[in-house]
Amino acid sequence: MNFRYSLITLCLLAVGCGSESAPVDVADTTPAGDAAVTAPHPGKAAYQKSCANCHDKLVYKAPHRMFLAMMAPDALLASMDGGTMAKQSKTMSKQQKRDVAEFITGRSLDELAVSFPPPTCDESSVFDPAKKPASLGWGVNPQNSRFQPAETGGLSVGDVSGLEVKWTFAYPNAFQARSQPVVAAGAVFVGSHDGTVYSLDAKSGCVRWTFRASAEVRTGIVISGWDDDAAPVSVYFGDILARAYSLDAKTGELQWVTRVDPHPNATITGTPALVGDRLFVPVSSLEVVNAIDPNYVCCTFRGAVVALDTGNGEQIWKNYTVDKKPEEVGRNRMEVPIMAPSGAPIWNSPTVDLKRKRLYSGSGENYSSPAGPNSDAIIAYDLETGKKLWVSQQTKGDAWNVACLSDYTTNDANCPEEKGPDYDFSSSPMLVTLANGKDIIVGGQKSGATMGIDPESGETLWKTQVGRGGVQGGVLFGMASEGEKIYVGISDMYYPEDESGYYDYELDPRPGLYAVEAGTGKIIWSTPAPDVCGDLKYCDAGIAQAITAIPGAVIAGHMDGRLRIYSGDDGKLLWELNTLVDFETVSGEKAHGGSFSGGGPVVADGMIYVNSGYGMYFHMPGNVLLAIGPAEK
Repeated sequence: MNFRYSLITLCLLAVGCGSESAPVDVADTTPAGDAAVTAPHPGKAAYQKSCANCHDKLVYKAPHRMFLAMMAPDALLASMDGGTMAKQSKTMSKQQKRDVAEFITGRSLDELAVSFPPPTCDESSVFDPAKKPASLGWGVNPQNSRFQPAETGGLSVGDVSGLEVKWTFAYPNAFQARSQPVVAAGAVFVGSHDGTVYSLDAKSGCVRWTFRASAEVRTGIVISGWDDDAAPVSVYFGDILARAYSLDAKTGELQWVTRVDPHPNATITGTPALVGDRLFVPVSSLEVVNAIDPNYVCCTFRGAVVALDTGNGEQIWKNYTVDKKPEEVGRNRMEVPIMAPSGAPIWNSPTVDLKRKRLYSGSGENYSSPAGPNSDAIIAYDLETGKKLWVSQQTKGDAWNVACLSDYTTNDANCPEEKGPDYDFSSSPMLVTLANGKDIIVGGQKSGATMGIDPESGETLWKTQVGRGGVQGGVLFGMASEGEKIYVGISDMYYPEDESGYYDYELDPRPGLYAVEAGTGKIIWSTPAPDVCGDLKYCDAGIAQAITAIPGAVIAGHMDGRLRIYSGDDGKLLWELNTLVDFETVSGEKAHGGSFSGGGPVVADGMIYVNSGYGMYFHMPGNVLLAIGPAEK
């Protein structure tokens, strides 16, 4: 599970973990100068009267208050002022709606004024259909190799030494940047923290169009291709409220929006996969955080993959990772029902096997006991029908939720008896073809293990312990492959839970970059991550962001704020950029980089586009998109 302390804080402050009847309010607990604020926030009463009965409880299709707290206040106000919540808020005055939006998010609407708006492109900036997309989405190709050939990316190891920052873009009202861009027709398409999706000129960073989604767009952007100027082109993505979108790539006009799961805690984290006229959307959830409340009925969410028709957004099929619907299996010591089976979210982008007409995805831990056979597993689905073909479970008996964190609550009533170890597959599996013509699926897990799996049967062919693993250890957002060579970025970030007694670590942490043979699992070389953090708060040496390979080199963003490029032959460091500085952006605003995590670098037309700043769970925040290319001769 890839959200941690910041969401626990949201739970404690915005959701109210003591009881449903007496939530803790941000405004009631936040210091103001030297004196604590004790007066109730003006939006509290209106929220509790008109909103709390749905958003503080497990009400069908109503996003939990935790999600609302992560939204921008102007987006919440718009939903009440003529939007989806207009009917529910019709008894509120205009001021009450404003107060409620500020109360939920803990942010003032007055703070949202943009002093340096991004520049709008003039008539000279036009889409060029001759510049085909170098990749359609998360993994360059449906196999999720994250390898960009020189003929499409325009970049190889010989070009690395001459790279420099060409322009930067500041995301307004953002403290994190984690959507992976996609590049096509001379434009960069990328999502942002406040839900705005941008189409930017790839050479200058000016804005061609914007679209505002309901909430943060964390997923990568997917594009349908660009065959000619007359053909329709679409971009697809998901937001944190579990809504999948389709936009006209040329204008930004909304074509359709579909909520892929009705659970109040459902979200979309992994980038959808596009194949023909179908969009395959992974479904994850943050119900694991709500379980910290001993009065919360834990748990009812089930991870899923949903196939949508790209023409209208209608569901073609849906298959859950957990086969049975949850039912009451007991009571916790507060006499609150325990529901099971649950959990097994899908955090990663699905991988498509066109030859076998299959789809592969990796699941996370169960949320409640008993732990089942489909958690922490690579699962194969029939591409046409969604039927499960096989399940390759890599960690058995993993049930965990935030109630197990004794550092944050003395009441662990909802902690499953398994107590972890929380070893999700947050990285997408890769389909790799070996020199002998055979295919193999390569997975990477938070346990620190990588493994090779037979795509026909799901049999595990090899398993190699690359990193130590941990709650935020091992392989996080993504590996890359170049031929039979697998590049593995290891986080192994220290977390207090790693010494909580739930985990028995015999190894020292191993943050860094590794090369592994796809056919055997043998480690070819390893490059430990340099430790340059010193006393810098929230700095860590490891690699959490998805990595990207080009011919002869690997591009890896580290949690220490450095973007590094390594030799694919031996792991030698070839190039480095420190992003923990102020950048003069195209709008004139100063932007600052932070930890690299989430969606990784994209290579197109001889350029690298990558986000810096990941302000979640003890990471360094930032709000900058970097465009990096060859220096002027």
